This record gives sequence, C-alpha cells and structure tokens, in this order.
Amino acid sequence: MTDAEDLRRRTAELLAAHPPATTAPLDFLRARFDAGLAWIHYPEGLGGLDAPRALQPVVDALLADAGAPGNDPGRNGIGLGMAAPTILRYGTDEQKRRFLRPLWTGEEVWCQLFSEPGAGSDLAALATRARRVDDGWVVDGQKVWTSGAHQARWAILLARTDPGLPKHRGISYFVCDMTAPGVDVRPLRQITGEAEFNEVFLTGVAIPDTHRLGEVGEGWQVARTTLMNERVAIGGARIPREGGMIGLAAADWRARPALRTHDLHQRLLTLWVDAEVARLTGERLRQQLAKGQPGPEGSGMKLAFARLAQQISGWSVEFLAEDGLTYDDWMLRRPESVDFTGRQAGYRYLRAKGNSIEGGTSEVLLNIVAERVLGLPPEPRTDKDVAWKDLPR
Repeated sequence: MTDAEDLRRRTAELLAAHPPATTAPLDFLRARFDAGLAWIHYPEGLGGLDAPRALQPVVDALLADAGAPGNDPGRNGIGLGMAAPTILRYGTDEQKRRFLRPLWTGEEVWCQLFSEPGAGSDLAALATRARRVDDGWVVDGQKVWTSGAHQARWAILLARTDPGLPKHRGISYFVCDMTAPGVDVRPLRQITGEAEFNEVFLTGVAIPDTHRLGEVGEGWQVARTTLMNERVAIGGARIPREGGMIGLAAADWRARPALRTHDLHQRLLTLWVDAEVARLTGERLRQQLAKGQPGPEGSGMKLAFARLAQQISGWSVEFLAEDGLTYDDWMLRRPESVDFTGRQAGYRYLRAKGNSIEGGTSEVLLNIVAERVLGLPPEPRTDKDVAWKDLPR
C-alpha cells in the first residue's frame, strides 16, 4: 500500500526527471499524471496510485515547494470536480483513457449542459431530446446558465431519450463535443457585467453511442454522482483559517479603524465564527469523502457556503460604504475562471447572489438535507409516476 514515504520518493523522482525550471508546464503536468501523482486516489494508469485520498496534500506541498506548475483548477473546475469523478465511476475503460488525462492537465476544458429554461430547479423535467440513430444519437434542445461553455472542448450532457417514461427514468447521460456542428454558444450578461454564463442551443448535434455514460435511461443515477460532487466542489474547498471571504472582510476591518462600529464588530465576529465552523465541517466532510463517494452531506456544505458568501459580502459592502459599491473591472468580460477572493467587494456582493442558485438552489438542497440527512418525511410528489410527455408544461 502506498504511504507518505513512498509518495515523497515518487515525487522526488518526478522532480529529478522533469525539473520544473527547465520543463515546459504542460510536459510536467503530463509527466505528473503518468507518474500517478495527479489525483493519487484514482487507479494506476489514470493519474493515480490507488492511494488514500488523505495523502494528496503530501504530494501537493512538495510540488508547490519545488515551484512545479499547477493545472489551474479554477479554469476547469467543472471538469476536475464534476466530470472526472463521474467518468471514473461510470465510464468505460476507453472513455477513461481518452478523457481523464487531458482533462486533468487542462488541455481540454469541460462544461455542464444540465439546466434548461424550463427545468432549472426541477432538473428532471428537462426537455432536450436525444433520438437514437444507427450510429448513435441526435440531440436537439436548449441549455442555460452554462459556465465556461465559451472555452469548453467537452460537455457533460443530460438529454431525454424516452418521453414515455416518468421524468427521472427517461434520461440518459452523454459527453458532448462542443465543437460539433449544431452547437451554438451565446453569452449571458450577468449582474456583475460579465458573461461568465452562456446559453447553448443544440440543433441536430450528433453524438456517438460510445460517448454515453451509463446505461440508456439511467442518466439520472449518473447525474446524481455529478451533482453530489458539484456541491462538494462548490462548498467544500479546503481553505486555511480566516481564508476566503471572511479573511478579506477581516483585513478590511483591520485596515480601516475609522469605519468601525460596535454593531459591525459584533456581526463580523458572528460571521467569523460561522465561517470557522463551516471550515471545520468541510474538513470532516473531506475525511468522509476520502473513504468513498460524497453523500448528501455535501448539500449541507453548499448551503452553508452560499449563505456565508452572501452575508459576508453584504457586510463588506456595508462596512466600506461608498467604496464598497464599485469595482474597477466592471463590464464586458468573458472570464476564464471565477475568482471570488481576488476581486473587490462590489463584485463579490453581486456574484454571491448566484451561489444560492448554482449547483442546486438552496430550496432544493434544504429538501435533500431534510429527507436524506435528517430522515424527515418527503414532500408529496404527484408527478413521480406520470410519463414525462403527459406532464403539464
């Protein structure tokens, strides 16, 4: 079994064979993947060593100290946090070999084609259709709120393959080539002034059957793996004490004594404690995650993240007064990644509004926590056994 000492030895061998100072960043990342030091808990040959996930920081720290290049996870968060674990669990051997390496190195960016104009919170009501043809599938429909679609090479896609079944049972899960004919990506301008999101129109898009993940009609089961990993990726990132937004708020407080009031001080203390509780809960969640697939607890972490991001950013705007209402890089950006902590308070306040929607609305996540964590009775669902084609729309 791989232990910390073995990982140190393997990392030293990687650095000796591919010195970061003289190796092109992409070449180094490819070599790191091939050495099994990308995500060590993955299988051998797929970027890992079948090692305990909890030992990943050992490798990361050694490589950071050596000045090794990173794979820019902010640019490909959907690929790393959502597509990769889904491909690992449901993909064929050929799919894993084809997609995982360029995904991890950042050569191929991924996006998520799930939400639709008429099926956001109720994702299982989606209407995008995939029709079977001799050599695969033809997809028609519209997706919305697609982060990073303007730079993505691949997308994870949910489409309805049997409208005669209830909504959760007639869905299949595909990998869609974003460069294929019939894929039309259009920017959606947000309240921040950016076009981080997109709407995507799919018109007669051909997808080979070899790009299907899971069995036909079992897309909802596959999608649940994606969604659980998404919520962990959004709400469960590892940060140091007083990291993230609360660190920025605390820094502003220390730097501007003239703006301090007793009320703002008490509220900041409460938010600091809440942020620390959320951070420690995240550590516990990652310990559970190291033992297997994420569970519904990730929904609770994502809920806490959204609430805290909005409350802390609101506090910052109030504390900074007129200086909190503006930011320098307003308007007309097409960002490659979302950066909450590297932007001014006005941006953070506006962008945090989306935290309670993306990755599942807070209302949906409250239901998940109530039913699957606390064991409360589920809400009545009158459409559970009704064919999708017979549902009112």
